Order: sequence, then structure tokens, then C-alpha cells
Amino acid sequence: MIEDMCLLIANKVLSCLGMTAPNRHMHDALNHELQREQQYDIEALAETVRTNVPQLNQQQRIAYDTLIEAVNSGSGGIYFLDAPGGTGKTFLISLLLARIRSRNDVALALASSGIAATLLEGGRTAHSALKLPLNMQITETPICNIAKNSAMAKILQVCKLIVWDECTMAHKRSLEALDRTLKDLRDNHNIFGGAMILLSGDFRQTLPVIPRSIVADELNACLKSSNLWQYVKTLQLTTNMRVFLQHDETANVFAKQLLDIGNNKVAMDTSTGFITLPTDFCQITDSKEELIQRVFPDIAQNFNNHNWLGERAILAAKIKMSRISMRPF
Repeated sequence: MIEDMCLLIANKVLSCLGMTAPNRHMHDALNHELQREQQYDIEALAETVRTNVPQLNQQQRIAYDTLIEAVNSGSGGIYFLDAPGGTGKTFLISLLLARIRSRNDVALALASSGIAATLLEGGRTAHSALKLPLNMQITETPICNIAKNSAMAKILQVCKLIVWDECTMAHKRSLEALDRTLKDLRDNHNIFGGAMILLSGDFRQTLPVIPRSIVADELNACLKSSNLWQYVKTLQLTTNMRVFLQHDETANVFAKQLLDIGNNKVAMDTSTGFITLPTDFCQITDSKEELIQRVFPDIAQNFNNHNWLGERAILAAKIKMSRISMRPF
């Protein structure tokens, strides 16, 4: 069990780490990770597909059919699922993974953050699974630390689909490293070694975080600045399913306001570079104390109420908070 964990995290057997090796064949150790990707309940996944495919809306169904057809053709390619929050991105991706795994094929689910990875069945962070370098800013041509005879190499050689969720947070060189690695592992000089890649996310949200940088550095690190982006085929989801299912008009207005801000449709003061938020978009607090009081009123009486605490939180873009905007609960 310890060696399995080491293979999963560091891609190394115990003997490489100065520990006593377990009494098993090396073939079993290397095949463990491949078995992990093939241990899903095929019948349960097939039932999930039968139940949920009819629930897809028109945009989701077009994206689903397009991606499944691309996987079935085996021609590879790279797609980007442009999906703002609430449009059913996770539901669609989960259904794609279930469809491929229900045929006992391998589909690898990756995400740029740990929280996003937990939302996908079998999901892992891209850095952990692909053994990506940590110094992307200073390495011009990085590659993944994956040997050709390793367990992850076997998965990348046989997988039918690689999903990378919240890819907009990733440095462009991470994607380029995956491209170089797949070409080597699959002995194929086509883009991504002929593998099928699905990127998903929303560029209106978080871009790559570059320490001690300026805006130009972040834009240069963005995936759209990579030479690989010219090969990307974009699929869009625009229908907000939270609004559609709950028939909440206030949520609909708020969702449209968020998109207007993200699409640069809100008037900006040319002298300061700041935008003016709509009056009904949020409430502005003048101090941290007022913010805390509005989000956590009567906390002295409710601090033991887990349901009450679970319905509210303060999210800070920076540790230092001087003036914070918030949406009322």
C-alpha cells in the first residue's frame, strides 16, 4: 500500500526511495496505476449515461456528440470547453468520462486545483498526475517527469481522452510540456501525440498567477499565448442551468452582470482604469468589521451551528483587505 501511494505521488517504487521493496513482481507495481483507471463499475457507468444523456440541453448535447465522435474516430485533437459558472460544465465532463469508462477504456481526469479535481470521478491535479516541473517561469522547454516504462506512461499511451479542468489557471508551458511528453511516449509527432485533449474553464476568471509580475507577464503565461492555441477547437456553453432550473430572476440578472464584467461590457473610467459596478450588483462595505458583521451577524450565538456557518464565507483576493465588495446572501 505504501509503494502504491509512492507510485501515485512520486512515480517511484520504494527501492528508489531507500526503503525495503515489498514482495511482489515489478510488473504488478507498474500496472497498479493502470488498474486504478480501469476499476470502475462499467454497468453503473452505463446506467448513468443512459439516464443523464437525455437531460442535456441543446448546447451540452452538441458538445457531447462532437467530443464523443472525436474520441471514437481516434484522430485526436484539442478542444476547449468555454463554460462560465453554472452552465453545467462539470455535469457534461462527468458524463463524457462515464461514457468512455463504461466501455472499459481509459479517460484521465485532471484539474489545475485540488478542489476542482474532487468534483470529477477519479480526478487528480495536473501537477501530481503528470509530474509537471514547478519552475515553469524559468524553464523554456519543460517536459513531464514521466519515464517510458512507468505506470503513468502506460496510461498516457492507451488513454482515449485527457480532460484538464480549470485549465485557464495553468501556465502555457504546462500544456506545452504535456504535448512534448505525449509525442515521446506515444512515438507520434502529431499534436499531443495523437491523443484527444479536452480543456475546460473560463478565461474571465483566474489566469496563471506569476509571483512578482505585471499584467503583461500573466497574459504571456496564459494558454492563449501558447503556439498550441491555434489548434484548439472551441465549444461553448452559455445557458445558466442554475437560473434555468430554479427560475430565479435575481440570479439571472446577477449572472448576466458577471458576464458583462468578464466580457468588458461595463463602462470604464479612462483616467483611473476602474469600472463602476451596477448599483444592484453588490453592497460595498467601508471596513472589515462591517463586512464581518454583515456576513456573520450574531456569530456569538451561532458559532456552533454548522449549517449556519456553511451558508456564508468571506473570500479575499488578497490577504490585505482594505475595501471589499460582496454579494449579500
